[in-house]
Amino acid sequence: MSSNNQDPKDHGRRDFVKMSVVAGLAIGAKGAAAAGLAIREREVEIKTPDGVCDAFFAAPESGRHPGVLLWPDAFGLRPATRAMARRLAAEGYAVLVPNPFYRVAKAPFTDASTFSFANPDDMAKLRPLMGSVNTGDNAMKDAAAYIAFIDAQPETDTKKKIGTQGYCMGGPLVVRTAAQFPDRIGAGGSFHGGGLVTDQPTSPHLLAPKIKARMYFAVAANDDARQPDAKTKLKEAFDAAGGHAEVELFARAQHGWCMTDMPAGQAGPIYDKDEAERAWAKLLALYKASL
Repeated sequence: MSSNNQDPKDHGRRDFVKMSVVAGLAIGAKGAAAAGLAIREREVEIKTPDGVCDAFFAAPESGRHPGVLLWPDAFGLRPATRAMARRLAAEGYAVLVPNPFYRVAKAPFTDASTFSFANPDDMAKLRPLMGSVNTGDNAMKDAAAYIAFIDAQPETDTKKKIGTQGYCMGGPLVVRTAAQFPDRIGAGGSFHGGGLVTDQPTSPHLLAPKIKARMYFAVAANDDARQPDAKTKLKEAFDAAGGHAEVELFARAQHGWCMTDMPAGQAGPIYDKDEAERAWAKLLALYKASL
C-alpha cells in the first residue's frame, strides 16, 4: 500500500523501505553471519501489580543486545513460541515471551494443534484466558513489568530501543505497547493481528499519533476478506500521523500462518512454512533497520 502524499515525512518512509530491502538482502546473502549465535535461556518469573507471570527469556551467551517483547497468540507461552524466541535470540536479540494468562493459570497450552475452534468446550477454556489480558489496563500494566524485566537483564543493551512483535491477539498489544511506551519501543511487528481496526474509540489504529516506532503489519488473506477496508484505514492512520508503517497483505496465507502448531482449519493446514519464513525475514529487516 502506498500514499500519494509527497510531504517531507515521505522521506522517512522511503528510507524505511530502503533499509528494509537492504536488510532483507543481507539476511539472504549473509544469514550465517548474523544467525547461529550461541544462546542461553531460562524460565523466569516476573512480578507484576497483579501477581507473578511465568515467562521465558532467551539471549546470546555473550554481549549486550536489543531487547524484544514477544506477545503470543491466544495459545500463549508454549514450545512453539519458545522456539521463536530461541531463533530470534540466535540473531542477536534478548527476547522475552510472557504467559499473558498468568492471572488465570500457568502457561495453559503445550500444543495448540489439538485445539478445535469448533468445539464449544475448547472455546469455553479460551475465552476467560483472553479476557484476563483484555480487561481494563491489565495488558499495559503487564507490558510495563515486562519491559522493566528486559531492561534489568545483563544481556540487554538498554542504549538501544526495544522491539515488540505479536501474533493474533498479540497484534493489538504490539500497537498498544508502542503507544504506551513511545520512547522505549523502536519497532513493532503485527502478524495476523486481530482487531487492529474497529469502530470503537479504543481501536488500536487510532493510537498511531502516539507511536514513534517503525511498524509492520502482516495481514492474513481471510482476515482481509472479512474486513477489506481495515488495511487501508490502518495505513492511512499512520500516514496521517507521520509515522513509519508498512501494511502488507499475505494473499496466500490464512490467519495463524506463522505458528508451527496452529490447528488445521476447514481448508487444511494453517501453518505455511514459506509464508512464515517470508514474514520472519520482514521482521528481521524491521529490527535491523530500527533497533
